[in-house]
Amino acid sequence: MTRVRVIGGGLAGCEAALQCARAGVQVTLHEMRPRQRTPAHRTDRLGELVCSNSFKTTDVQNAHGLLKAELQRLSCSLLEIAIESRIPAGAALGVDRERFAAVVTERVDAERRIEVVREERTEIDPGEITIVATGPLTSETLTQRIETILGAERLAFYDAISPIVAADSLREGRWWAASRYGKGGDDYVNCPLDEATYDAFVDGLREADPYPLQAFERTMFFEGCLPIEEMARRGRDTLRFGPLKPVGLVDPRTGARPHAVLQLRRENVEATMLNLVGCQTRLRYGDQRRVFGLVPALADAEFLRYGQVHRNTFLRHPAALDRFGRPREGWPTLLFAGQLTGVEGYVESIMSGLLAGWNVVRLDRGEEPTLPPRETMIGGLCHYLRTADPDGFQPMNANFGLLPEPAPGHRDKRLRRRAQVELALDAIEAWAAENDPALAEVG
Repeated sequence: MTRVRVIGGGLAGCEAALQCARAGVQVTLHEMRPRQRTPAHRTDRLGELVCSNSFKTTDVQNAHGLLKAELQRLSCSLLEIAIESRIPAGAALGVDRERFAAVVTERVDAERRIEVVREERTEIDPGEITIVATGPLTSETLTQRIETILGAERLAFYDAISPIVAADSLREGRWWAASRYGKGGDDYVNCPLDEATYDAFVDGLREADPYPLQAFERTMFFEGCLPIEEMARRGRDTLRFGPLKPVGLVDPRTGARPHAVLQLRRENVEATMLNLVGCQTRLRYGDQRRVFGLVPALADAEFLRYGQVHRNTFLRHPAALDRFGRPREGWPTLLFAGQLTGVEGYVESIMSGLLAGWNVVRLDRGEEPTLPPRETMIGGLCHYLRTADPDGFQPMNANFGLLPEPAPGHRDKRLRRRAQVELALDAIEAWAAENDPALAEVG
């Protein structure tokens, strides 16, 4: 049996390695940390979450919830770990990021079929079955090697992460705990802004000084992760209809909906650390303290981590890769996975790693790779990656627009959505029963 090589110890790489091991295949997993660090990672743990600590909703009537439900039917290892590491976050799957990364690392290190090599891997051997899952912070050396193989221009944009503040530094009486629309428990800290305060906050964001962008000639921000100051420049009410929207929230002190609300979400089980939801930023640290301090609840906030910017690299999937994530020509045993392939989001990256793991097992057994049907959220996302416009290609999250419309007869949107969900879950069940590599384990 061939040994599979996985390059990258993030979400996709760890899921791929664990799926290979689950099917009886030996794996060498390369992770360059701690010998070579990145601008965003803080530890040397595998599967470290560098942005939000939320895996988004678990409601199957939502695209992200449906994606999780499909992955559960595929015995997804990291989703199981996320559920083990869950902390209260309303309808969302929020995790204690420290515990999550610790359990991922323990699970991988304990797997007898996985050898972890802590050094940068810069060479790709055409004679080996290999998964490259190095993510948005792929090293320059390996990026150059990938460009040589693919012959396609790489695209890069900047990704920004939100600040974290100490829970005990919030001003008493200036916030309340609740989930939007009363879903879940009192899982979010809600910091209201009246109209005058909101206007001052927007002006502060617009006038603040960001760190300069240096290493690239042009900047490409993913629409789903825009820095808050970029959103503020798009219009005075952009934030009120975005991350600071007050809908579904009633201030118990006034009995009315506030003009705007900045929400904070737990970062750990103890709820001593709070993440500023939707406030990813590249502002200088002093300006972060000053501008976010305009929010009454945050006037005395202690910043445990400032927002920051890091590089995000991805491939033009429709031009460079086939539907299985392989180079279109000449490298039949090389697969790319994770954010590098143009998926955006934690669960989407895990999904990509799972598929890569299942398919390299098939390659190892002399079988052709396969993908779930288009009717599933997984299949719909894979379909998008290979059929999108190569010139305007941007990373994609799970969403119902990726799925084909259900059969005629459902005029009501909720009924159409329900029909799509039922079809997707039935389809993934059938596909898993036929293709799960662990059901035909060898070795």
